[in-house]
Amino acid sequence: MYLLTLSLRSLANRRFTALLTVLAIALSVTLLLAVEKVRTEARASFANTIAGTDLIVGARSGSVQLLLYSVFRIGHATNNIRWDSYQFVSDHPRVAWTIPISLGDSHRGFPVMGTNRTYFERYRYGRQQQLDFAAGTPFDDLYDAVLGADIARELNYQLGDKLVLAHGTGAVSFVDHDDKPFIVSGILQRTGTPVDRTVHISLEGMEAIHVDWQQGMPARGSAAVSADEARELDLTPSAITAMLVGLENRVSTFAVQRDVNQHRGEPLLAILPGVALQELWSLLGVAEKALFIVSIFVVLTGLVGMLTAILTSLNERRREMAILRSVGAKPRHIFGLLLLEAASLALAGILLGLALLYIALGISQPWILSNYGVHIGISAPGLYEAKLLGAILLASILMGSVPAWRAYRQSLVDGLSIRT
Repeated sequence: MYLLTLSLRSLANRRFTALLTVLAIALSVTLLLAVEKVRTEARASFANTIAGTDLIVGARSGSVQLLLYSVFRIGHATNNIRWDSYQFVSDHPRVAWTIPISLGDSHRGFPVMGTNRTYFERYRYGRQQQLDFAAGTPFDDLYDAVLGADIARELNYQLGDKLVLAHGTGAVSFVDHDDKPFIVSGILQRTGTPVDRTVHISLEGMEAIHVDWQQGMPARGSAAVSADEARELDLTPSAITAMLVGLENRVSTFAVQRDVNQHRGEPLLAILPGVALQELWSLLGVAEKALFIVSIFVVLTGLVGMLTAILTSLNERRREMAILRSVGAKPRHIFGLLLLEAASLALAGILLGLALLYIALGISQPWILSNYGVHIGISAPGLYEAKLLGAILLASILMGSVPAWRAYRQSLVDGLSIRT
Protein backbone atom coordinates (compact mmCIF):
# COMPACT_ATOMS: atom_id res chain seq x y z
CA MET A 1 0.00 0.00 0.00
CA TYR A 2 2.85 2.38 0.83
CA LEU A 3 4.26 1.85 -2.68
CA LEU A 4 0.96 2.97 -4.22
CA THR A 5 0.90 6.07 -2.00
CA LEU A 6 4.51 6.81 -2.89
CA SER A 7 3.86 6.39 -6.62
CA LEU A 8 0.83 8.74 -6.51
CA ARG A 9 2.84 11.37 -4.62
CA SER A 10 5.64 11.00 -7.14
CA LEU A 11 3.20 11.56 -10.00
CA ALA A 12 1.68 14.53 -8.17
CA ASN A 13 5.17 16.02 -7.94
CA ARG A 14 5.38 15.75 -11.74
CA ARG A 15 1.76 16.63 -12.29
CA PHE A 16 2.11 18.55 -15.56
CA THR A 17 3.90 15.73 -17.38
CA ALA A 18 1.59 13.16 -15.79
CA LEU A 19 -1.54 15.06 -16.87
CA LEU A 20 -0.31 15.31 -20.45
CA THR A 21 0.40 11.58 -20.48
CA VAL A 22 -3.03 10.78 -19.02
CA LEU A 23 -4.70 13.04 -21.60
CA ALA A 24 -2.87 11.35 -24.47
CA ILE A 25 -3.95 7.92 -23.25
CA ALA A 26 -7.51 9.16 -22.62
CA LEU A 27 -7.90 10.55 -26.14
CA SER A 28 -6.61 7.33 -27.67
CA VAL A 29 -8.97 5.25 -25.51
CA THR A 30 -11.87 7.52 -26.46
CA LEU A 31 -11.12 7.09 -30.15
CA LEU A 32 -10.79 3.31 -29.86
CA LEU A 33 -14.04 2.88 -27.92
CA ALA A 34 -15.89 5.37 -30.14
CA VAL A 35 -14.91 3.43 -33.27
CA GLU A 36 -16.03 0.18 -31.63
CA LYS A 37 -19.27 1.78 -30.42
CA VAL A 38 -20.12 3.20 -33.83
CA ARG A 39 -19.23 -0.10 -35.51
CA THR A 40 -21.39 -2.26 -33.26
CA GLU A 41 -24.30 0.17 -33.14
CA ALA A 42 -24.21 0.72 -36.91
CA ARG A 43 -24.30 -3.04 -37.44
CA ALA A 44 -27.20 -3.37 -34.99
CA SER A 45 -28.99 -0.46 -36.66
CA PHE A 46 -28.56 -2.11 -40.05
CA ALA A 47 -29.81 -5.45 -38.74
CA ASN A 48 -32.80 -3.87 -36.96
CA THR A 49 -33.99 -1.84 -39.95
CA ILE A 50 -36.32 -4.57 -41.16
CA ALA A 51 -37.73 -7.65 -39.43
CA GLY A 52 -40.50 -10.11 -40.13
CA THR A 53 -40.13 -9.73 -43.91
CA ASP A 54 -39.21 -12.97 -45.63
CA LEU A 55 -38.45 -11.67 -49.13
CA ILE A 56 -37.88 -8.40 -50.93
CA VAL A 57 -38.83 -8.44 -54.61
CA GLY A 58 -37.79 -5.94 -57.26
CA ALA A 59 -36.45 -5.63 -60.77
CA ARG A 60 -33.50 -7.89 -61.49
CA SER A 61 -30.29 -6.14 -60.45
CA GLY A 62 -28.06 -6.83 -57.43
CA SER A 63 -29.21 -7.95 -54.00
CA VAL A 64 -27.40 -5.10 -52.20
CA GLN A 65 -28.77 -2.50 -54.61
CA LEU A 66 -32.32 -3.80 -54.15
CA LEU A 67 -31.89 -3.74 -50.37
CA LEU A 68 -30.48 -0.21 -50.40
CA TYR A 69 -33.25 1.47 -52.35
CA SER A 70 -36.19 -0.55 -51.00
CA VAL A 71 -35.26 -0.46 -47.29
CA PHE A 72 -32.69 2.31 -46.81
CA ARG A 73 -34.01 4.66 -49.54
CA ILE A 74 -30.48 4.96 -50.94
CA GLY A 75 -29.86 4.93 -54.67
CA HIS A 76 -32.28 4.21 -57.47
CA ALA A 77 -33.93 1.17 -58.99
CA THR A 78 -32.65 0.06 -62.38
CA ASN A 79 -36.25 -0.51 -63.42
CA ASN A 80 -39.76 -0.77 -62.02
CA ILE A 81 -41.83 -3.93 -61.92
CA ARG A 82 -45.26 -4.16 -63.56
CA TRP A 83 -48.44 -4.26 -61.51
CA ASP A 84 -49.35 -7.66 -62.89
CA SER A 85 -46.03 -9.00 -61.53
CA TYR A 86 -46.97 -7.63 -58.12
CA GLN A 87 -50.31 -9.43 -58.38
CA PHE A 88 -48.54 -12.63 -59.43
CA VAL A 89 -46.49 -12.60 -56.21
CA SER A 90 -49.45 -11.54 -54.06
CA ASP A 91 -51.59 -14.38 -55.41
CA HIS A 92 -48.92 -17.01 -54.75
CA PRO A 93 -50.48 -19.69 -52.54
CA ARG A 94 -47.58 -19.56 -50.07
CA VAL A 95 -47.59 -15.77 -49.68
CA ALA A 96 -49.42 -14.38 -46.65
CA TRP A 97 -49.09 -10.64 -47.35
CA THR A 98 -47.28 -8.15 -49.56
CA ILE A 99 -46.39 -4.47 -49.17
CA PRO A 100 -45.97 -2.54 -52.44
CA ILE A 101 -43.35 0.22 -52.53
CA SER A 102 -43.24 3.04 -55.05
CA LEU A 103 -40.33 5.50 -54.90
CA GLY A 104 -39.04 8.39 -56.98
CA ASP A 105 -40.29 11.63 -55.39
CA SER A 106 -39.15 13.66 -52.41
CA HIS A 107 -40.05 16.47 -50.05
CA ARG A 108 -37.32 18.94 -49.11
CA GLY A 109 -34.69 16.23 -49.49
CA PHE A 110 -36.65 13.48 -47.71
CA PRO A 111 -37.77 10.46 -49.76
CA VAL A 112 -41.46 9.93 -50.52
CA MET A 113 -42.77 6.37 -50.59
CA GLY A 114 -46.09 5.24 -52.00
CA THR A 115 -47.57 2.16 -50.32
CA ASN A 116 -50.83 0.88 -48.84
CA ARG A 117 -52.25 0.50 -45.35
CA THR A 118 -50.78 -3.00 -45.05
CA TYR A 119 -47.45 -1.27 -44.53
CA PHE A 120 -48.55 0.10 -41.14
CA GLU A 121 -49.98 -3.27 -40.13
CA ARG A 122 -47.22 -5.62 -41.27
CA TYR A 123 -43.93 -3.71 -41.35
CA ARG A 124 -41.65 -4.71 -38.50
CA TYR A 125 -38.27 -3.47 -37.30
CA GLY A 126 -35.89 -4.24 -34.44
CA ARG A 127 -37.24 -7.15 -32.41
CA GLN A 128 -40.50 -7.54 -34.33
CA GLN A 129 -41.68 -4.08 -33.26
CA GLN A 130 -44.67 -2.62 -35.07
CA LEU A 131 -45.00 0.91 -36.36
CA ASP A 132 -46.87 3.11 -33.88
CA PHE A 133 -48.37 6.55 -34.34
CA ALA A 134 -47.33 9.48 -32.19
CA ALA A 135 -50.31 11.39 -33.58
CA GLY A 136 -53.01 10.89 -36.19
CA THR A 137 -53.84 7.82 -38.26
CA PRO A 138 -52.81 6.13 -41.53
CA PHE A 139 -53.87 7.82 -44.74
CA ASP A 140 -57.60 7.66 -45.57
CA ASP A 141 -57.88 10.35 -48.20
CA LEU A 142 -56.14 10.36 -51.57
CA TYR A 143 -53.97 13.31 -50.51
CA ASP A 144 -53.12 12.22 -46.98
CA ALA A 145 -49.47 11.84 -45.92
CA VAL A 146 -47.92 10.08 -42.92
CA LEU A 147 -44.58 11.50 -41.76
CA GLY A 148 -41.63 9.84 -40.09
CA ALA A 149 -40.62 11.23 -36.70
CA ASP A 150 -37.48 13.02 -37.92
CA ILE A 151 -39.32 14.86 -40.69
CA ALA A 152 -42.00 16.11 -38.32
CA ARG A 153 -39.38 17.28 -35.85
CA GLU A 154 -36.95 18.89 -38.28
CA LEU A 155 -39.60 20.61 -40.41
CA ASN A 156 -41.93 21.31 -37.47
CA TYR A 157 -44.97 19.71 -39.08
CA GLN A 158 -48.22 19.15 -37.23
CA LEU A 159 -51.40 17.28 -38.12
CA GLY A 160 -53.34 19.13 -40.81
CA ASP A 161 -50.34 20.94 -42.27
CA LYS A 162 -50.00 21.07 -46.04
CA LEU A 163 -46.90 19.88 -47.89
CA VAL A 164 -45.95 19.89 -51.56
CA LEU A 165 -44.04 16.96 -52.99
CA ALA A 166 -41.22 17.39 -55.48
CA HIS A 167 -40.45 15.32 -58.54
CA GLY A 168 -37.17 13.42 -58.21
CA THR A 169 -35.08 12.52 -55.20
CA GLY A 170 -32.56 15.38 -55.06
CA ALA A 171 -32.26 17.78 -52.16
CA VAL A 172 -33.12 20.59 -54.59
CA SER A 173 -36.02 20.12 -57.01
CA PHE A 174 -36.91 22.21 -60.03
CA VAL A 175 -40.36 20.68 -60.57
CA ASP A 176 -42.95 20.47 -57.80
CA HIS A 177 -46.34 18.79 -57.63
CA ASP A 178 -47.78 22.02 -56.25
CA ASP A 179 -51.15 21.49 -57.99
CA LYS A 180 -51.84 18.51 -55.70
CA PRO A 181 -50.75 19.33 -52.13
CA PHE A 182 -50.95 16.72 -49.38
CA ILE A 183 -52.24 16.99 -45.83
CA VAL A 184 -50.42 15.51 -42.83
CA SER A 185 -52.76 12.84 -41.45
CA GLY A 186 -50.33 11.04 -39.15
CA ILE A 187 -46.90 11.17 -37.54
CA LEU A 188 -45.09 7.96 -36.63
CA GLN A 189 -43.21 7.23 -33.44
CA ARG A 190 -39.42 7.22 -33.72
CA THR A 191 -37.97 3.90 -34.87
CA GLY A 192 -34.27 4.68 -35.42
CA THR A 193 -34.64 3.41 -39.01
CA PRO A 194 -35.09 5.07 -42.44
CA VAL A 195 -38.83 5.11 -41.68
CA ASP A 196 -38.17 8.20 -39.55
CA ARG A 197 -37.01 10.11 -42.64
CA THR A 198 -39.70 9.01 -45.08
CA VAL A 199 -42.94 10.64 -46.22
CA HIS A 200 -45.57 7.91 -46.71
CA ILE A 201 -48.46 8.37 -49.13
CA SER A 202 -50.87 5.95 -50.77
CA LEU A 203 -50.10 4.28 -54.09
CA GLU A 204 -53.13 6.06 -55.51
CA GLY A 205 -51.76 9.37 -54.28
CA MET A 206 -48.47 8.62 -56.02
CA GLU A 207 -50.37 7.90 -59.24
CA ALA A 208 -52.50 11.04 -58.87
CA ILE A 209 -49.57 13.44 -58.84
CA HIS A 210 -48.18 11.84 -62.01
CA VAL A 211 -51.44 11.15 -63.83
CA ASP A 212 -51.00 14.02 -66.30
CA TRP A 213 -47.24 13.79 -66.66
CA GLN A 214 -45.71 12.94 -70.01
CA GLN A 215 -42.03 12.23 -70.68
CA GLY A 216 -41.04 13.45 -67.24
CA MET A 217 -42.83 16.80 -67.43
CA PRO A 218 -46.25 17.93 -66.15
CA ALA A 219 -49.02 18.75 -68.60
CA ARG A 220 -49.91 22.40 -69.17
CA GLY A 221 -53.14 24.21 -69.91
CA SER A 222 -56.21 22.15 -70.73
CA ALA A 223 -54.23 18.88 -70.62
CA ALA A 224 -53.52 19.32 -66.90
CA VAL A 225 -55.58 17.24 -64.48
CA SER A 226 -56.62 19.02 -61.28
CA ALA A 227 -56.55 17.46 -57.83
CA ASP A 228 -60.34 17.00 -57.81
CA GLU A 229 -60.40 15.57 -61.34
CA ALA A 230 -57.76 13.01 -60.37
CA ARG A 231 -60.12 11.61 -57.74
CA GLU A 232 -62.49 10.46 -60.48
CA LEU A 233 -59.83 8.52 -62.41
CA ASP A 234 -58.70 4.93 -62.12
CA LEU A 235 -55.51 5.31 -60.09
CA THR A 236 -54.43 1.70 -60.07
CA PRO A 237 -50.64 1.89 -60.59
CA SER A 238 -49.14 0.42 -63.74
CA ALA A 239 -45.82 -0.25 -62.02
CA ILE A 240 -44.17 -0.12 -58.61
CA THR A 241 -40.55 -0.03 -57.45
CA ALA A 242 -40.43 -3.09 -55.19
CA MET A 243 -42.41 -5.11 -52.67
CA LEU A 244 -41.95 -6.66 -49.24
CA VAL A 245 -43.26 -10.20 -48.91
CA GLY A 246 -44.34 -12.24 -45.89
CA LEU A 247 -44.90 -15.98 -46.22
CA GLU A 248 -47.35 -18.39 -44.65
CA ASN A 249 -44.43 -20.58 -43.58
CA ARG A 250 -40.75 -19.68 -43.64
CA VAL A 251 -39.90 -23.23 -44.65
CA SER A 252 -41.15 -22.33 -48.13
CA THR A 253 -38.88 -19.26 -48.45
CA PHE A 254 -36.50 -20.77 -50.99
CA ALA A 255 -39.32 -22.31 -53.02
CA VAL A 256 -41.11 -18.96 -53.35
CA GLN A 257 -37.81 -17.22 -54.08
CA ARG A 258 -37.17 -19.67 -56.92
CA ASP A 259 -40.69 -19.18 -58.31
CA VAL A 260 -40.29 -15.39 -58.31
CA ASN A 261 -36.82 -15.46 -59.88
CA GLN A 262 -38.11 -17.76 -62.64
CA HIS A 263 -41.19 -15.63 -63.38
CA ARG A 264 -41.57 -15.42 -67.15
CA GLY A 265 -43.60 -12.22 -67.25
CA GLU A 266 -40.54 -10.05 -66.61
CA PRO A 267 -37.15 -10.48 -64.93
CA LEU A 268 -37.62 -10.27 -61.15
CA LEU A 269 -35.25 -10.68 -58.22
CA ALA A 270 -36.28 -11.99 -54.80
CA ILE A 271 -33.77 -11.65 -51.97
CA LEU A 272 -33.64 -12.63 -48.31
CA PRO A 273 -33.23 -9.43 -46.24
CA GLY A 274 -30.94 -11.04 -43.66
CA VAL A 275 -28.59 -12.46 -46.26
CA ALA A 276 -28.49 -9.16 -48.15
CA LEU A 277 -27.77 -7.26 -44.93
CA GLN A 278 -24.82 -9.53 -44.19
CA GLU A 279 -23.56 -9.05 -47.74
CA LEU A 280 -23.88 -5.29 -47.37
CA TRP A 281 -22.02 -5.32 -44.07
CA SER A 282 -19.25 -7.48 -45.54
CA LEU A 283 -18.68 -4.76 -48.15
CA LEU A 284 -18.10 -2.31 -45.31
CA GLY A 285 -15.79 -4.73 -43.49
CA VAL A 286 -12.58 -3.33 -45.02
CA ALA A 287 -13.30 0.19 -43.79
CA GLU A 288 -14.37 -1.23 -40.43
CA LYS A 289 -11.09 -3.09 -39.97
CA ALA A 290 -9.07 -0.12 -41.20
CA LEU A 291 -10.67 2.14 -38.58
CA PHE A 292 -9.98 -0.42 -35.87
CA ILE A 293 -6.30 -0.73 -36.89
CA VAL A 294 -5.91 3.06 -36.91
CA SER A 295 -7.44 3.19 -33.42
CA ILE A 296 -5.04 0.51 -32.15
CA PHE A 297 -2.07 2.48 -33.44
CA VAL A 298 -3.39 5.63 -31.78
CA VAL A 299 -3.58 3.74 -28.48
CA LEU A 300 -0.03 2.44 -28.97
CA THR A 301 1.11 5.99 -29.67
CA GLY A 302 -0.37 7.10 -26.35
CA LEU A 303 1.32 4.24 -24.49
CA VAL A 304 4.67 4.95 -26.17
CA GLY A 305 4.25 8.55 -25.04
CA MET A 306 3.81 7.29 -21.49
CA LEU A 307 6.92 5.12 -21.82
CA THR A 308 8.90 8.06 -23.16
CA ALA A 309 7.76 10.30 -20.30
CA ILE A 310 8.77 7.74 -17.65
CA LEU A 311 12.13 7.04 -19.29
CA THR A 312 12.85 10.74 -19.62
CA SER A 313 12.00 11.33 -15.97
CA LEU A 314 14.37 8.57 -14.88
CA ASN A 315 17.39 10.70 -15.69
CA GLU A 316 16.03 13.42 -13.40
CA ARG A 317 15.16 10.91 -10.67
CA ARG A 318 18.49 9.09 -10.41
CA ARG A 319 19.24 10.46 -6.98
CA GLU A 320 15.64 9.92 -5.82
CA MET A 321 15.96 6.21 -6.60
CA ALA A 322 19.36 6.01 -4.97
CA ILE A 323 18.10 7.71 -1.80
CA LEU A 324 15.21 5.25 -1.63
CA ARG A 325 17.70 2.40 -1.90
CA SER A 326 19.94 3.93 0.71
CA VAL A 327 17.13 4.17 3.28
CA GLY A 328 16.19 0.53 2.88
CA ALA A 329 14.16 0.20 -0.32
CA LYS A 330 15.01 -2.98 -2.15
CA PRO A 331 15.38 -3.29 -5.93
CA ARG A 332 11.97 -4.95 -6.16
CA HIS A 333 10.46 -1.91 -4.41
CA ILE A 334 11.92 0.39 -7.07
CA PHE A 335 10.66 -1.96 -9.77
CA GLY A 336 7.18 -2.04 -8.24
CA LEU A 337 7.13 1.73 -7.78
CA LEU A 338 7.65 2.42 -11.50
CA LEU A 339 5.21 -0.31 -12.51
CA LEU A 340 2.56 1.27 -10.26
CA GLU A 341 3.24 4.66 -11.82
CA ALA A 342 2.72 3.25 -15.30
CA ALA A 343 -0.43 1.39 -14.24
CA SER A 344 -1.77 4.50 -12.48
CA LEU A 345 -1.24 6.65 -15.55
CA ALA A 346 -2.92 4.09 -17.78
CA LEU A 347 -5.85 3.57 -15.40
CA ALA A 348 -6.40 7.31 -15.07
CA GLY A 349 -6.25 7.62 -18.87
CA ILE A 350 -8.79 4.81 -19.30
CA LEU A 351 -11.22 6.34 -16.81
CA LEU A 352 -10.86 9.80 -18.35
CA GLY A 353 -11.25 8.27 -21.82
CA LEU A 354 -14.52 6.61 -20.76
CA ALA A 355 -15.79 9.91 -19.35
CA LEU A 356 -14.90 11.75 -22.57
CA LEU A 357 -16.60 9.01 -24.62
CA TYR A 358 -19.91 9.29 -22.80
CA ILE A 359 -19.81 13.09 -22.87
CA ALA A 360 -19.18 12.99 -26.64
CA LEU A 361 -21.96 10.42 -27.15
CA GLY A 362 -24.41 12.48 -25.13
CA ILE A 363 -23.67 15.57 -27.24
CA SER A 364 -23.46 13.91 -30.68
CA GLN A 365 -26.19 11.25 -30.33
CA PRO A 366 -29.07 13.43 -31.67
CA TRP A 367 -26.89 14.74 -34.52
CA ILE A 368 -25.78 11.27 -35.62
CA LEU A 369 -29.37 10.01 -35.51
CA SER A 370 -30.64 13.01 -37.45
CA ASN A 371 -28.00 12.96 -40.16
CA TYR A 372 -27.18 9.26 -40.53
CA GLY A 373 -30.18 7.45 -39.06
CA VAL A 374 -27.97 5.44 -36.69
CA HIS A 375 -28.93 5.35 -33.01
CA ILE A 376 -25.82 5.15 -30.82
CA GLY A 377 -26.97 3.79 -27.49
CA ILE A 378 -25.34 4.98 -24.27
CA SER A 379 -24.67 1.88 -22.18
CA ALA A 380 -21.99 0.47 -19.93
CA PRO A 381 -18.98 -1.14 -21.67
CA GLY A 382 -19.67 -4.72 -22.64
CA LEU A 383 -17.40 -7.73 -22.30
CA TYR A 384 -15.58 -6.95 -25.55
CA GLU A 385 -14.87 -3.34 -24.55
CA ALA A 386 -13.76 -4.54 -21.09
CA LYS A 387 -11.28 -6.88 -22.76
CA LEU A 388 -9.92 -4.02 -24.86
CA LEU A 389 -9.48 -1.83 -21.80
CA GLY A 390 -7.85 -4.69 -19.94
CA ALA A 391 -5.46 -5.20 -22.85
CA ILE A 392 -4.55 -1.49 -22.76
CA LEU A 393 -3.86 -1.68 -19.02
CA LEU A 394 -1.76 -4.83 -19.46
CA ALA A 395 0.18 -3.23 -22.35
CA SER A 396 0.90 -0.19 -20.18
CA ILE A 397 2.26 -2.41 -17.40
CA LEU A 398 4.46 -4.28 -19.88
CA MET A 399 5.78 -0.99 -21.25
CA GLY A 400 6.30 0.29 -17.72
CA SER A 401 8.46 -2.72 -16.97
CA VAL A 402 11.16 -1.31 -19.31
CA PRO A 403 12.03 1.75 -17.18
CA ALA A 404 11.30 -0.27 -14.04
CA TRP A 405 13.91 -2.86 -15.01
CA ARG A 406 16.40 -0.16 -15.84
CA ALA A 407 15.87 1.51 -12.48
CA TYR A 408 16.03 -1.89 -10.78
CA ARG A 409 19.46 -2.55 -12.22
CA GLN A 410 21.08 0.86 -11.98
CA SER A 411 19.38 2.89 -9.24
CA LEU A 412 22.00 2.57 -6.48
CA VAL A 413 25.23 2.72 -8.49
CA ASP A 414 23.94 5.33 -10.97
CA GLY A 415 22.44 7.57 -8.35
CA LEU A 416 25.40 7.66 -5.94
CA SER A 417 28.14 7.92 -8.54
CA ILE A 418 29.49 11.31 -9.47
CA ARG A 419 29.66 11.93 -13.23
CA THR A 420 32.04 14.45 -14.64
